[in-house]
Amino acid sequence: MSDRKPVSLHRLREMHANGEKIAMLTCYDAAFARVLDDAGIDVLLVGDSLGMVLQGRPSTLPVSVDEMAYHTACVARGNRTAWTIADLPFGSYQESTELALRHAVRLMQAGAHMVKLEGGGWTAPIVRHLVERGIPVCAHLGFTPQSVNALGYRVQGRDEAAAGVLRGHAEELAAAGAALLVLELVPAQLARELTGSLSIPTIGIGAGAGCSGQVLVLHDMLGLTPGEPFRFVRNFMQGSASIEQAVRHYVSDVKAARFPDDAIHGF
Repeated sequence: MSDRKPVSLHRLREMHANGEKIAMLTCYDAAFARVLDDAGIDVLLVGDSLGMVLQGRPSTLPVSVDEMAYHTACVARGNRTAWTIADLPFGSYQESTELALRHAVRLMQAGAHMVKLEGGGWTAPIVRHLVERGIPVCAHLGFTPQSVNALGYRVQGRDEAAAGVLRGHAEELAAAGAALLVLELVPAQLARELTGSLSIPTIGIGAGAGCSGQVLVLHDMLGLTPGEPFRFVRNFMQGSASIEQAVRHYVSDVKAARFPDDAIHGF
């Protein structure tokens, strides 16, 4: 059993300030939460990606607040020390700040330490509303899966105009009180610039090696997702004797900036 102290938001900020990379993986149940925590993962993300990897749905859109609360509670029962983030699913925060607060409270009561929401611009007032009421928030920019029908699955912020909008949204979210920022499918140089200019940690997925940390979908990094993996994914089960060892390899490679490799993945 590890004697690691519980990871706090203060600890994540300290890691960012000291240049220590943050290792995050998605997690949806108690058994994996225990394994990932023992392997040294800093942050567990109870992602609405469960709709795709657990339920076999084509997108994250059908996932409900009830399902997110259920899986958050499962993860909380298995976890001992990792910081835990739960996604606010599609439709749970778009209507009003009051609705966002009600659903965020449900996820916090289920065991989350922080909630995550997607998008910029219109989301800044929601972030501020939640933070002012004691709920830590992780923002999410770039490709946002809940907007897949509007955006398509492609890199965001490639041209200067789009990059400028993304920069503005990131600054607004940080000013509103977001304590973490996930950057998904963002050009590596832009992600590196944002990481250098923002006061909060950035967590990359398909955004190159210059972020404050990295996140992958657990099933992707274990080679369990059918079909061709995304180019930024590495199968850490290859060469590993167990799932825990694979996770330990992921953690060590993130910490040592060996993952992701921009040259290999073409960022």
